[in-house]
Amino acid sequence: MLVDPISWTLSGPFFLAGLVFGYLLGSIPFGPVIMWATGSGDLRKIGSGNIGATNVLRTGKKGLAAATLIGDALKGTVAVLVANHFFGPNVAVMAGLGAFLGHLFPIWLKFRGGKGVATYLGVLLGLAPLVFLAFAAIWLAIAFATRYSSLAALVAAVLTPAILWAFGFVQERDLFIILTVLMVWKHTDNIKRLIAGTESRIGQKS
Repeated sequence: MLVDPISWTLSGPFFLAGLVFGYLLGSIPFGPVIMWATGSGDLRKIGSGNIGATNVLRTGKKGLAAATLIGDALKGTVAVLVANHFFGPNVAVMAGLGAFLGHLFPIWLKFRGGKGVATYLGVLLGLAPLVFLAFAAIWLAIAFATRYSSLAALVAAVLTPAILWAFGFVQERDLFIILTVLMVWKHTDNIKRLIAGTESRIGQKS
């Protein structure tokens, strides 16, 4: 995202407020909170230790996994929509960045967060609903063909900035280049397992 100095001088405090607001929303750890509230244990000590919906699903509690997925996505969407309503699209982009960073590095969990797929989708839904649908279509196609959820998410994410550019979303494209790089980095272990052929497939029991 390129912001000229004059624009930053005039709007900098709003950009910063949007970033902080998004971060605080994004750092809400829905997975651990939902698991704790339902007496289902500490999610960080279950399965992979990840705080996202995929790890919740490993407990066999599909309803809780769905609730986690929705919560992690909506915190990105809400951050973007609220910031856009009060301060406009530029601040909304900053709020989206903040929400994603909040999920990856939540202050409440000593900055040890999730991999960001759901929040990535939530931010995308708030900023560019049509591109969100394109992401979903790509994910479904790759997941159906390979049964690798991680591969489907990575392919869809890598293509997202180009799709945003094709639809004329310039600032959003710049934002999602950053988000995609971060998401790929958080999936380093998944990528290694994909290369080794040891990554779990959809529906495969651990």
